Amino acid sequence: MPNLNLNLKIDSHQHFWKFDPFRHAWINDEMHIIRKDFLPHDLHSILEAAGIDGCVLVQVDQTEEENDFQLENAAKHDFIKGVVGWVDLQSPDIEERLAYYRRFPKMKGFRHILQGERDRALMLKPAFKRGIDALRKFGYTYDILIYPDQLGYTREFTAAFPDQPFVIDHIAKPYIKDRRLTEEWKVAIRAVAKHKNVYCKISGMVTEANLKNWKPEELYPYIDTVVEAFGTDRIMYGSDWPVCLVAASYEQWYELVTDYFEGFSDTERAAFFGGNAIQFYNL
Repeated sequence: MPNLNLNLKIDSHQHFWKFDPFRHAWINDEMHIIRKDFLPHDLHSILEAAGIDGCVLVQVDQTEEENDFQLENAAKHDFIKGVVGWVDLQSPDIEERLAYYRRFPKMKGFRHILQGERDRALMLKPAFKRGIDALRKFGYTYDILIYPDQLGYTREFTAAFPDQPFVIDHIAKPYIKDRRLTEEWKVAIRAVAKHKNVYCKISGMVTEANLKNWKPEELYPYIDTVVEAFGTDRIMYGSDWPVCLVAASYEQWYELVTDYFEGFSDTERAAFFGGNAIQFYNL
């Protein structure tokens, strides 16, 4: 295990892309502000202004060409501390592909866009689970990108791999714009949090709220639930930049979470704003 500086501030979730209207068709009319390129030079000064030392770069496209692009970005910029890529977990050649990525020290884990799958329980399919078992063998993490209706499957999924590090992206995207904290989401997120190998990113929340008219006090109850469920040693700060820009600037989101954690201890704040991500991703 390398000597980790757990006092660094880390944004555990952000993206880069060269915009393509076909490849990025998920960016709809309501999100038109992010229909353009977002590259490392666009983010670096923002992180510096916020006092953040580095970031974890997360895949957008589900291709290995995406991995090449993001690993190239990471190789050129020291502030990119790790990459979460994509690989076909259901491929019979999964171990061969993971062995290939071992040559890139900044490749830390993988993600599949489960939230967009027709089969809401895809994560429970034998072929998918074989892929997760391979991740564990090679020491890779796995980011779980889901909607609330998939939390029940996620509980069974994460229980099947107690030694595999998992992190739930964007607190599983509860329906914040409905302005009601659903009991179903609370119960389900608490159930998943009982598995100590599962972490949670406090990120991506403003884009699940009313994009033009959200208020911090509407988001705090969701953060309360996550902090109570996971504790301060299994939560991470993430911006979801540049996706967050459809609802808030980087500074607005960072200020919101900074204000929320103001009353926590120095140790707890250091863990949330960097230490937990550094340990989870082995940055």
